[in-house]
Amino acid sequence: MPVTAATSIAAFLACGQAHAEGVLNIYNWGEYTNPKLIQKFEATYDIKVTITDFDSNDTALAKARQGGNQFDIVVPSSTFVKIWIDEGLLLESRPDRMENFRNMDPRWVDVAFDPGRRYTVPWQWGTTGVLVDKAVYAGDPNTSAIFLDPPPELVGKINVLPEMGDVMALAIYYEGGTACTDDRAVLRKVRDRLAAARDKWVALDYPSTEKFVDGDYAAGVNWGGAAMRVRLASSRYVYGYPKEGYPIWMDNVAVLKTAPNVGNAKRFQNFIMDPENAALISAYARYANGILGSEQYMPEEMRNAPEIVVPAEFIDKGHFSPACPQHVTDLYTKIWTEVLK
Repeated sequence: MPVTAATSIAAFLACGQAHAEGVLNIYNWGEYTNPKLIQKFEATYDIKVTITDFDSNDTALAKARQGGNQFDIVVPSSTFVKIWIDEGLLLESRPDRMENFRNMDPRWVDVAFDPGRRYTVPWQWGTTGVLVDKAVYAGDPNTSAIFLDPPPELVGKINVLPEMGDVMALAIYYEGGTACTDDRAVLRKVRDRLAAARDKWVALDYPSTEKFVDGDYAAGVNWGGAAMRVRLASSRYVYGYPKEGYPIWMDNVAVLKTAPNVGNAKRFQNFIMDPENAALISAYARYANGILGSEQYMPEEMRNAPEIVVPAEFIDKGHFSPACPQHVTDLYTKIWTEVLK
C-alpha cells in the first residue's frame, strides 16, 4: 500500500474518532432533561448533545430491540431495567467505579434491579399518587378512591396516567393486594373496580399542567413532580398519598451496548452523580434524585415541597415498584387492555 494512501486512511480514521468524541445522543422521556444541564455538560467536555424523546418504557424498549439507532444513553424506569440487562441491551459501564459514585445515596446503591450499580445511575425518583382541585372537592385527597370510586363532584373530571404499572399498583393496593400479586381473587376485584371507574374518567393522558389549571381536569393520577408543577401554577391543587398504598419509582441512566460514543456516555453518567448537576436535573422536572449533597443546590421551593418530601404519616404506605415476573405482567396486561377498550 502506498504511504500516501495509508496516511490518508489513518487521517480519516483519526478524524472519525475525534468527531465521535464530540457527540452524545440521549434517549429520554419528554420534557425531562434540563437544558441548563446539557449546556453545562457540553461546555465542560466540548461535546455536542442531541436529545430524542420517548413517551413510555414500552416505546423505548421496542426502539432499542429494533436496533439501527445512534443512541448512547437511555433512561428506563426501575421496573424495566432488568429486562434491558437480561436482553443484553445495556453496556456494563460500571458506574460503581466512577469518581462521583461516592456521592450516591447508599439507599440507591444495592437496588434489586441493578445490584451494586454496574449498569445504571439514578436520574430521578418519585411517587405516584393523586392530584385534586380543592375548589371542586374538599374531602380527603389521600386515597385512591379519588379515581377508583370517585365522589360525584369529580366524576367526568378525572385524568388518569396511561401507565399500566402505576395504575395497576394503585388499584391492587386499594383492593388489599401486594406488589406483583397473581392472586386471582384480588385481580378480579381490580379488574371490576377499574372497569366500573373507567366511565367516570374524562381522559387517559400524560400530565398537562394547563388542563388542570384551566379546569379541564379536577383530579387525576399523577406523578409527584408533575403535581408540584401544577400546584406552583395554581394553589387550588393538592397532592395526595393514597393511604391504601402507592408506588415509588426511579428512572435510571444507562449506556446502550450499541452506543457509538461509549466514552462520552460514561462521562455523562459520572457527570450527573455530581451534586450540583443532580440538582439541575431535579430543578427542571421537580423530582428527587439519588445523590447526596444535591439538596443544598435545589431551588428553595423544592426543599420542603409536599410532593417530594413525603409526610411522615404516609412514608410506610409507599412501596418501591419491583419488576414483576412475566406471567404476572401478562395478567396485568390483559386487565389493562380490557380497561382501555
